[in-house]
Amino acid sequence: MNSSQPSVHFLIRLFAIVIGLVGLGMLGGGVYLIMLGGSWYYALAGAALTFSAGRCFSGDLTGIRVYLTVFVVTVIWALWEVGLTFWPLVPRIVAPLFLASAALFLVPLFPARRGGKAEARPFLLGGGILALGFIAFCAGMFIPHDVLRNDFTVVPGKISAPTAEMAGNWLSYGRTGEGTRYAPLDQITRENVGQLEKVWEVRTGDIADESLGKEDQNTPIFAAGRLFHCSPGSRVTAIDPATGKMAWQFDPKAQAPYWQRCRSLGFVPAGGEDDECGDRIVVATVDRRMIALRADDGQPCQSFGDGGTVDLGTGVGEIKSGFLMPTTGPHVAGDKIVIGAWIADNDSVGEPSGVIRAYDAWSGDLAWAWDLGNPAITGLPPEGETYTRGTPNVWAPMAFDLELGLIYLPTGNATPDYFGGTRRPFDDEYNSSVVALNLSDGREAWHFRTVNHDIWDYDLPAQPALHDMPDGNGGTIPALIQMTKRGHIFVLDRRTGEPVTAVADLPAPAPDGTVEGEYYAETQPHSVGMPVISADPLSEARMWGATPLDQMVCRIMFRQHRYEGEFTTQSTRPTLQWPGNGGGFNWGSAAIDHERNIMIVNDMRMPISAQLIARDDIPSGTEFTIHGGMSEQRGTPYAFRQGYFLSPLGFPCLSPSMGMITGIDLASRKVVWQIPGGTMGDALGIPLYVGMPTLGGPLSTKGGLVFYGGTQDYYLRAMNVETGEVLWKGRLPVGAQATPMSFLDEASGRQYVVVTAGGARENVRDRGDYIVAFALPQ
Repeated sequence: MNSSQPSVHFLIRLFAIVIGLVGLGMLGGGVYLIMLGGSWYYALAGAALTFSAGRCFSGDLTGIRVYLTVFVVTVIWALWEVGLTFWPLVPRIVAPLFLASAALFLVPLFPARRGGKAEARPFLLGGGILALGFIAFCAGMFIPHDVLRNDFTVVPGKISAPTAEMAGNWLSYGRTGEGTRYAPLDQITRENVGQLEKVWEVRTGDIADESLGKEDQNTPIFAAGRLFHCSPGSRVTAIDPATGKMAWQFDPKAQAPYWQRCRSLGFVPAGGEDDECGDRIVVATVDRRMIALRADDGQPCQSFGDGGTVDLGTGVGEIKSGFLMPTTGPHVAGDKIVIGAWIADNDSVGEPSGVIRAYDAWSGDLAWAWDLGNPAITGLPPEGETYTRGTPNVWAPMAFDLELGLIYLPTGNATPDYFGGTRRPFDDEYNSSVVALNLSDGREAWHFRTVNHDIWDYDLPAQPALHDMPDGNGGTIPALIQMTKRGHIFVLDRRTGEPVTAVADLPAPAPDGTVEGEYYAETQPHSVGMPVISADPLSEARMWGATPLDQMVCRIMFRQHRYEGEFTTQSTRPTLQWPGNGGGFNWGSAAIDHERNIMIVNDMRMPISAQLIARDDIPSGTEFTIHGGMSEQRGTPYAFRQGYFLSPLGFPCLSPSMGMITGIDLASRKVVWQIPGGTMGDALGIPLYVGMPTLGGPLSTKGGLVFYGGTQDYYLRAMNVETGEVLWKGRLPVGAQATPMSFLDEASGRQYVVVTAGGARENVRDRGDYIVAFALPQ
């Protein structure tokens, strides 16, 4: 070695090694991305970074000049590709910005620049400025982005009769049969909500253990002066609202192998002087029993069914353990209890029937049955027969209008979900539909289908919302608002099923010819008269990741998948489904402020990677799952693989936000505000405000507030219903995924807001069994 050759500082060589490794990775991956038809940026930048690394390693200042040139080009390219939107810029700019700052700090250490302090100052100043930019970017990750607020004028509405009649109670999942989750209570207002405090916390003893398939998604009811909660394992707890003390608890000792949850209970008022049971609480257990309990002491009501119990397996035929489960519970509609069930997802053809049944609310006697595969069956099947197997079911909450005498069913799909070649004509006619039945006899009044030949598991997940919408001429329309996993919102006249807002049948993507025995719909219905939430088409530019390399891999993965827009058909090739089969919207449904005509919705934004696997190509020893992962789809030629579309580091490949909360003006039918759904603080320990996938639903109140808790972090938040501004947040012991509720306890004179917290869906670290109540200080 020539001793006269100036030595190269080790920090320079360390910098060179870092950008060299990054450059080689970008060069190799970038060339492959070009071969897939993707962006040229990564290959070109990778080549330049590799050259820069070589020059820096040898102590040549040219390497720094090349790196800074690449950085400037990167900034220009990033702004050209995604504009000034914050989260898409993070993987494109943050790491290069940090390295650019380091590069300028290193300039004075190069042999050609070793001199006095004055000569170093410009580079140190430039490095400091870039370092401040890097810090600013990092700080920006802790504040909400993608916030939308539009000016609008509130068109006043009025509280519906069922909502007003319920006073301070909360008697069903959506508070009333309308399913609008609107509490006309104004003790807690936008002005004083900041004073809310936790007043009690109850533990039920039934922890929502993920390993047992348990999730606490229950919205308690408030009736007969008590709060009633149903745990994932169907344990019913009665609570004194003022003290939080447990009055009684009933454990049905229900067992199920997976997917245990109990979203709602039913309340049946006393049936008269001769009713020995009085007010009663109705629970549907995970092992398909429906039990009526005396509200005062929790004992089974002996005059209901057989000693207090109705067997929901009657007439259904063979039911494997866990394959029929009434997860959303009973719906008490006047003098009837109407119930559907979750059917095991995607296991096989011929699973249990999706039959809908109504029972007398006091005796438990079967009143009617609706078997869409055989409408001639109106009660129990004839001797030796069963309800039609494998028909579309109703697992989501129902809504009902007692004045019209109708109950509204959001239907699922005939099993299995992702191959429809074995479907029968009535399966396709009723899958993913809103069906209106007459409460008196269970006969169909009308139905409206939201997906043609559904092979994407786009079953209707949300309770229809019944609201008298402004018609633009000073009047109102009795509307049914149906949210979908697709992010589309269909508005129908609830009397007839005719669309109130425009619906268009648009061409659907053609299949790729790899799936035998399947058939396809040529068009699909699109709700074009309402905002579409969380369904903007995917593109390579929308791919994300924590770093430039991570994002490049996501771009490669995007190009390796088939994606032709919404309704890209299933294939034996890897395919992207967007929106994913979890939504869009899910079972939490909407809340509607009756007096302001504002609807609040929450969504999740997680594409899935999907693929049909020919039966002969399934690896030996494959473990099949019932919900997600690898599904067997027995009775069809294909199994089905699915999973979230994530980067190799486990970050979403779709740029945040991953979940939003949105306010929609039902008069103008436009979005008026939108905010991201919480932070990663309790998932990663770093409160990055990325907007996490949301579950559960919102609550709105007369006080001008929206309460929401399903944000994955451990908070219940209160927002201004007109702007979405977060006015308060209360800490929860673990995450929540249930819809909060509010009631007025006449004995104490206080308005309470209650939410169950059993653990957030995407954050499985902490699980619990909590019921938490908040109120203003006395």
